Amino acid sequence: MSTAGYAHLPANWRAPAEYLRDRVVLVAGAAGGLGHASALACARAGARVVLLGRRIARLEKIHDEIMALHAAPPALYPLDLAGASPRDYGELAATLEREYGRLDGIVHAAAHFESLQPAIDIEADDWLRAMQVNVSAPFLLTQACLPLLREAPQAGVVFVLDDLARVGKAHWGGYGVTKHALAGLVSILREEWESTNVRAHAVLPEPMRTALRHKAYYGEDAAQVPSPDATADAVVYLLGADAAGVGDTLDLR
Repeated sequence: MSTAGYAHLPANWRAPAEYLRDRVVLVAGAAGGLGHASALACARAGARVVLLGRRIARLEKIHDEIMALHAAPPALYPLDLAGASPRDYGELAATLEREYGRLDGIVHAAAHFESLQPAIDIEADDWLRAMQVNVSAPFLLTQACLPLLREAPQAGVVFVLDDLARVGKAHWGGYGVTKHALAGLVSILREEWESTNVRAHAVLPEPMRTALRHKAYYGEDAAQVPSPDATADAVVYLLGADAAGVGDTLDLR
């Protein structure tokens, strides 16, 4: 199944009915393209979803979409990852424990990318925001929630990578640097958690029709780019029992 550090989604895989039943899944960046699609996909698979993001109106819209599926009612947790502190993540973990008594999965779908530009021209605030949202937030959020994840029979944390050969080239700036750092974090956590009930997974999406992509490929016909739905289905796969033996990055390209 794996080649050179990559795994692939089993052919024609579809989430079985109630694949994530009774699981609590936190989706960070739920207001974004992939976060939105992942939240809906997890809800369809039976999970109780916690929607984390900074745009409350957007979270409320997703809440209504999930309710229309007759799925478990989702929770909203407004938080701006760019300004969040370790204390904020601790409060989040305490809230999850108080409200649900468990946490079975995290989807790190939040990402910051401003524009393609020479690295030397990046504004300091934009550089720091990329580091905070793309690397520090996934680490600190996971660290705060790890005690809860360890109490689950089987838990998964899904990180979203990018093509390192592509974003390691000119003009990808802080975003490119952070995606390299995130890949390193996943590699470390995967090895450290190897003998535990918590799995560290990474997914490498195919091109997706999202606002982030539009900033980098603003000249392309967005209608020709796939929606994030296929990647969201892969996220659901990684959160469930079928992916228990997957130890490499799930490559959807």
